[in-house]
Amino acid sequence: MVRGFAILLALQFLGEMISRGFGIPVPGNVLGMGLMLLALATGIVKVEWVREATDLLLSHLALFFVPAGVGVMVYFELIGREWLPIVVATLVSTFVVMAVTGWVALLLDRGRGGDAE
Repeated sequence: MVRGFAILLALQFLGEMISRGFGIPVPGNVLGMGLMLLALATGIVKVEWVREATDLLLSHLALFFVPAGVGVMVYFELIGREWLPIVVATLVSTFVVMAVTGWVALLLDRGRGGDAE
């Protein structure tokens, strides 16, 4: 499990360094996840190496929402003033994500020879 956490933290750190070092406007943890995907896809990192650590993190996933909930309470007044743009942005982005996901799934299905129309 220690090796799994070391790999996860190393890739997150590398993502942070890339983000800050090159001034990329993408959070380092997102770049770290991309690096993890690349490492898994190329076989540099084996799933077995990180399975135990990731299972532990996923089993306690609800705890990671506590800071977000606290953040909402800290900015409750601001959210109360700006509720309409927040709701509109949430609804629009939800539909955009659903549309893009459907489009990508359709393209992937066609690429595999599926008969999606």
